[in-house]
Amino acid sequence: MHSSENSPSRWERLSSRSLAKTRIFDLDEVKFRHPVRETERDFVVLNPPDWVNVIALTLDYQIVLVKQFRYGLNDFTLEIPGGMIDQDEDYLAAGLRELREETGFEGSNAQWLGSVDPNPAIQSNRSHLVLVTGAKCTAEIAWDPDEEIEVSLLPVDEVLKLARNGGITHSLVLNALFMFEPWWRELKGRGV
Repeated sequence: MHSSENSPSRWERLSSRSLAKTRIFDLDEVKFRHPVRETERDFVVLNPPDWVNVIALTLDYQIVLVKQFRYGLNDFTLEIPGGMIDQDEDYLAAGLRELREETGFEGSNAQWLGSVDPNPAIQSNRSHLVLVTGAKCTAEIAWDPDEEIEVSLLPVDEVLKLARNGGITHSLVLNALFMFEPWWRELKGRGV
């Protein structure tokens, strides 16, 4: 049971100073004050650009997957295409661009599935989750200098099974699949 007297307070942001700027995020120290206790604390906040992750569905109902080495984990992960959204870029356009650059696939329709906060405890950005239907491999791959990607296709139900059984562990990919699954169930209910 939730009561308003136990609701958390909104801290007041007092100031911010830059600790570092990198090509993928800025790191700031931000001072906040609690409105009731009047205590002040410094917190570290990562400020990356917003991200986009794309579920690309082919005409025969397979999902385009990418396998790539991830430096943070020092291991390979199985994911859906995605990346950073350029400044002033629409997230649907960014999704189509990332899909094309990473996989060579393009689609006939892009639609928003939802948005999530990757780690609101320390990050300021959002990840936008996009569904692209009618995906076909029609373009040249244009990887970033440090990207090497293995592209594969798997039927939707196999991908969802991988997600449930630990074969896909990237949290943003799992978020996208979670938001996509009701859409898929409705489509299957119509006899696909």
